[in-house]
Amino acid sequence: MLKTKKIKIIIVDDHTIVRHGISQSFSMEDNFEVIAEADSGRSAISLALLHRPDIVIMDVSMPDLNGIETTQKILANNSNIKVIALTMHAEKVYVMGMLNAGASGYLLKSSSFKELLKCIKMVLSGEMFFCQEVSRLIAGKNGRPVKDKRVSVFSLLSKKERQVLQLIAEGHKSKEIAEKLYISVRTVDVHRIHLKKKLNINNVAELTKFAISEGITSPDF
Repeated sequence: MLKTKKIKIIIVDDHTIVRHGISQSFSMEDNFEVIAEADSGRSAISLALLHRPDIVIMDVSMPDLNGIETTQKILANNSNIKVIALTMHAEKVYVMGMLNAGASGYLLKSSSFKELLKCIKMVLSGEMFFCQEVSRLIAGKNGRPVKDKRVSVFSLLSKKERQVLQLIAEGHKSKEIAEKLYISVRTVDVHRIHLKKKLNINNVAELTKFAISEGITSPDF
């Protein structure tokens, strides 16, 4: 008898215990195989290129590169991959950010593993799936999800400006940012000026608040 082809999964979350728990749950199922785990967005992009999974289960707020940008990059490389957000964030800005990036499902971490399995089945059949809390948040008049394409930080800022903004919001000084992004301190300061001008924000506290509201970082990074 031919073996059924297993659904290949990559789990992306910066918390080891979360990845381990999800992976252990999948190990109890016959039809799934966790082929890799990533603790950052950049690692997830590399692993998705290498392993070509069917499903990527993606946290939304992570240091270095958030789930929204990571989803965009993974799907730009391979549009056949299905990305499912699994996060603690129920705010609309996070949901819309992931939907606009191309995610096919959005679950809160309070969801059951059974609901995650249902979500995977739905998205593999070409449908979209949202847990109840998220469905209520984004439902239109007909009850179906409505994408919100209003201008967001991703259309206002360049890639490098978004990276600098995230690192500023996470408390890094200009020298540290320069080292992380392989640019000069002067260039970092120029990006700071551009950020404040584009966003009409004058201090780090407000930049941090903006970054959190747009899903670029989270209060508990």
